[in-house]
Amino acid sequence: MKIEFYGVRGSTPTPGKNTLIFGGNTSCVYISLDNGHNVVLDSGTGIVELGERLEKTKHPINILLTHNHWDHIQGFPYFRPIFQTNRDISIVTGNVDGDDKDAILTQMSGSTHPVKFGQLPANIKVDIKSSALKQFEIPGFEVNTQRLNHPDGGTAYCLVAEGKKIAYVTDNELNSPDVKNTSWQQWLDFIADADMLIHDAQYIEADLPLKLGWGHSTFSEVARLAYEAKVKSLYIISHDPARTDTELLHEEKLLQAQYKNKLEIFCAREGTIVNLSKQNNAQRIN
Repeated sequence: MKIEFYGVRGSTPTPGKNTLIFGGNTSCVYISLDNGHNVVLDSGTGIVELGERLEKTKHPINILLTHNHWDHIQGFPYFRPIFQTNRDISIVTGNVDGDDKDAILTQMSGSTHPVKFGQLPANIKVDIKSSALKQFEIPGFEVNTQRLNHPDGGTAYCLVAEGKKIAYVTDNELNSPDVKNTSWQQWLDFIADADMLIHDAQYIEADLPLKLGWGHSTFSEVARLAYEAKVKSLYIISHDPARTDTELLHEEKLLQAQYKNKLEIFCAREGTIVNLSKQNNAQRIN
């Protein structure tokens, strides 16, 4: 199993000199299996580069969306496979509030985009129901779900394949002051013993209390959750657009010192590749 990070930024893309190490593209992670099956997690601007790669292949593409906020769907209109005739693309939308569950497509309508979703030649199927189930399957993967603590709702995923468990939880506020869809204990149960937890930590304590209720967690909260759940490695994503490389390196260093010999912790970098072997070995390439 190979996990590749194509976009790790939250809210808005942030190109520039201060994001050269961690990257500025918004959420997109690609998981591929030894047997050829694959899944794309979210469709932020990181999916654009991934599309240039997948355009050269012919296999079906499966996309799991956590929710419909802009930074998780904004790359889809520029995903090259959607312009390939009869290319099979299956999309499971997040379990979001409201009636616009298919916003991944309808964003390409009205005056906001020159090519309308009805003009796309690919064979695109949108599933708005599966993410409301506790468990479902896509080719090669068993998928378990949990509701995100995030404005307008959404879905976290645990993917099980080739004897590995990958938890993808973004965007999520662990200590939301509002009504929680999922409690701390429920998160512990959901991600327990995962080989990798990919979790949003857009904030630091200094961002609070102003941003309480905005739907994101802090570095310290996520690290504590991962440690208590006994996950093997934590990759923090959804980096705040104002957070510079220097600041992210500082936060990463603090957490690595605090959890030394207890938990592998990284602030995810765009371009990082993690190979998880069947022998429980992880190889990380930046």
